[in-house]
Amino acid sequence: MVGQSPFISEEDSQFSPDLQAIQGLEGELHLRFYLPSKDEFALPAIAIREVMQQPPDRITPIPNASPLLLGTINLRGQVIWVADLGQFLGNTTPLNTDRAEIPVIAVEDQETILGLAIDGLGDMEWLDPEKLQLSNNVPDHIAPYVQGEWTLSAEERQHVLRLLDHVAILRSARWAT
Repeated sequence: MVGQSPFISEEDSQFSPDLQAIQGLEGELHLRFYLPSKDEFALPAIAIREVMQQPPDRITPIPNASPLLLGTINLRGQVIWVADLGQFLGNTTPLNTDRAEIPVIAVEDQETILGLAIDGLGDMEWLDPEKLQLSNNVPDHIAPYVQGEWTLSAEERQHVLRLLDHVAILRSARWAT
């Protein structure tokens, strides 16, 4: 445990707000992000290989590929596909690629990596998996990719934060179309 490190004495730990903050965290770390439709989603931090801001001219379009794919990028010598996550999830609002940089979340499972292009990044947040709920309000076309949702309160209003299943997205048959 961090608090029992030989480098941090008992006296030092009581004055270290960072150590106390870490010890008080509950849940699992997630990245919150937005699609062009302004819907908010989350992915578990352990599923994310990297988060980057990618200039659109660095995404190489590939002819005859799925329309869900924007193209490929070079990620430290490895070529990976970049997908428009909003289009994949059935959003009708297209991703704005006419800007300086596009946020891309590289997710990974069993050495398969896919870049998910999104509209905007949110915060990293500790979310309690015990409070994750199944929902009956998830549209059928995204239901296979949603593990559940949290109902969050913010400034006198509630909104839903949906947790995406990165493995279901990576393994989807929709990429072949």
